[in-house]
Amino acid sequence: MVDSRPPYGHAVAASAAVLLLYAVTLAPTAWFWDSGEYIAAAATLGIPHPPGNPFFVLLGKVWITLLSPTGLPVAVRMNLLAAASSAAATGILFLVAHRVLTGWMRSRVAGGSGDRTAAVVPVAGAWAGAILAATAFTVWNQSNLNEKVYTLSVLAIALVSWLAILWTDRKDRAGSEWLLVLAVYVMALGSTNHLMSVLPAPALALLVLCEKPGLFRHRGMWVQTAAAVSLGLSLSLFLPIRSAQDPVINEGEPTCESVGDAAAAVFSLGRAGCPALAANLKREQYGKPSILIDPTTASFDPQPRSPALLGHQFLNYFQYFDWQWARGLASSELPGTGRTPVSLALLGLGIWGLAVSARSRRGHALYLGTLALTLSAGLVFYLNFRYGYSLGPEFADRTMREVRERDYFFIASFHLWGFLAGMGLAAAWRRLAGPAAGVRRLAATSPVLALALLPMAFNWAWATRAGDHSARDWAYDLLQSVEPYGILFTGGDNDTFPLWYLQEVEGIRQDVTVIVDQYLNTQWYPKQLKRRTGPERQRPFVDDGGLGLYEAPPDLPSRAITTRPDDELDAAGPAVLAEPAALRLGRLSVRYPEGFRFGRGDQIALAIIQDSIDQRPIYFASSGALVERVGLADWTVRQGLAAKLSVTAPEEIPGVVRVPPGLGGGWIDVERSATLTGEVYSYRGLKDRAIWPDLPSANIPLQFQILFLQLADALAQLGGEDETAAGFLAEADSFGITAAGGSRRARGE
Repeated sequence: MVDSRPPYGHAVAASAAVLLLYAVTLAPTAWFWDSGEYIAAAATLGIPHPPGNPFFVLLGKVWITLLSPTGLPVAVRMNLLAAASSAAATGILFLVAHRVLTGWMRSRVAGGSGDRTAAVVPVAGAWAGAILAATAFTVWNQSNLNEKVYTLSVLAIALVSWLAILWTDRKDRAGSEWLLVLAVYVMALGSTNHLMSVLPAPALALLVLCEKPGLFRHRGMWVQTAAAVSLGLSLSLFLPIRSAQDPVINEGEPTCESVGDAAAAVFSLGRAGCPALAANLKREQYGKPSILIDPTTASFDPQPRSPALLGHQFLNYFQYFDWQWARGLASSELPGTGRTPVSLALLGLGIWGLAVSARSRRGHALYLGTLALTLSAGLVFYLNFRYGYSLGPEFADRTMREVRERDYFFIASFHLWGFLAGMGLAAAWRRLAGPAAGVRRLAATSPVLALALLPMAFNWAWATRAGDHSARDWAYDLLQSVEPYGILFTGGDNDTFPLWYLQEVEGIRQDVTVIVDQYLNTQWYPKQLKRRTGPERQRPFVDDGGLGLYEAPPDLPSRAITTRPDDELDAAGPAVLAEPAALRLGRLSVRYPEGFRFGRGDQIALAIIQDSIDQRPIYFASSGALVERVGLADWTVRQGLAAKLSVTAPEEIPGVVRVPPGLGGGWIDVERSATLTGEVYSYRGLKDRAIWPDLPSANIPLQFQILFLQLADALAQLGGEDETAAGFLAEADSFGITAAGGSRRARGE
């Protein structure tokens, strides 16, 4: 009889090996997209964007505290949380793969093969699966940086899967139902991190229906399950409790009037109770349409989801699948390159792995097959994405396609498929060795298992984040472009969240008020800004690093960035001018023609500028669109990466030059920008990159390229030195390499 005792030692070793791999390639700081937000939220016990992720925030804070004796930077500690989560998930699924392969080998022994190597194949197959799962591009890329919260969900899915397999073996023992109750609790608790954690539910339900359907009629089981769900969901009560304390990061501001209202919202999953908390839990801020509606159509004229769009969405999933095990074989994001044969081979091995699970036990196949289908096809249908970022380049309208690649949503799918492929590889090895092979024959054919190591070689350069300070330095450069107590309007994730990280975690330039343009459309954000910028809460200017760039900073502003009453801020809404109008902004008088359209956020932004311009310098991040929408572009002057609103006509300011439209147009302060770029800025990871793996964020190095091109042109207009201008052009070329995706992409590698 085959020994089915779990190989916990091997599982721990697999986790340790994976953790070491992720540690070697670990990001040293925050990166773009949500990384800075989540690290800052955990460090400050803040509330990140809806649904608020209370489990992640609380665990992150505990993790940061526990690792504080190491002296590691907070960002490194949080990145290690992602690494440890994925590594633990890999070790747990190692046990699942081993158990399935053991059952498969037992079936072969029962069939009369007399296989004396039955203990070797399951261990080898589980190791192959662990390697393939851990080195899948998206899994690796998300595990050496805490860019999202999904590695914790991958861990929850792995733990539920192991509990399900354990229960299958012990279902006839008294009290074995506690394994299922624990699995339900893990899913409920995991849902307070992200709903991805509940995706094993259909597979678990079908497993119970297959193995012991009488449990569904067991009243006590339902009572225990309900208690487990309630206990897990109760962690979301952290959101209104913490929100009432007004932390620095308090997105959605889910404050409630009573405990009863908060509980109603939590336990009804946002269908009742406290409106602010319910809106957070349901993510109403993002206005996600029904899964039956085409997300590319206007909200006032929704159209049904078409078969063509659904087909594109499935192609988008295959595109991401095609990246996983040979990303470095082609720089193109599109399928149909040198990667695709490898991808198809892994697809075939994974299907073989599912066939192995069917030979192991019907319940194993039902659970793993349902889980694989849920994490892929089911998720594609549920997420209902717009056209893929790189699959739909023909759509110039940004509302038609996703703003970035969304492969991270399928991290659990690729992690699971790596194990299925490892199981298939074990079956292929056993087939190659022959039906009656002994240890020697297995040893002779074992080099086939080395195929599991190929993705590590193919993906390393694309997945590693070692030494990458690009987002941190971008944030530093942008914040240092702003004069003391300045207001900086930003446009989105990449010119906002790295700044939050730098301010709240590293404590740099906390005097700058960063205003997210998009959030001004909400009810909670403008009032939050007003509270936090009053004299009693305004944080002082500190000359970080002794730069001496801004000497003799002014006194603290005597009032908040806006003095408008809360009801006036609440009442602001879209408007169209019925006749021409003028708006006074300090010494500026901005004229708007009849028919000019203002959004709610535009009106609030102008109110903030109008109330602050005499006390605070006003800046716009160079990647933001707000300045164009509100008609202020002609009054802004670029100072490094930020554009300052000038109360003096730019053409009257000495050293300010207008650059041609081909270089972006607008005005640039040559002396200030040259000082910033030459004496203040840091550029680690932003220029001369071999690989910039995330093209949607390539507009960041592009901003530097444009800045240096504008400096070179402006210097030429002023009759400056040719050598200095040539240096600016050389710098522009260096950033241009990164903005194009890196030198390897340029060479087509």
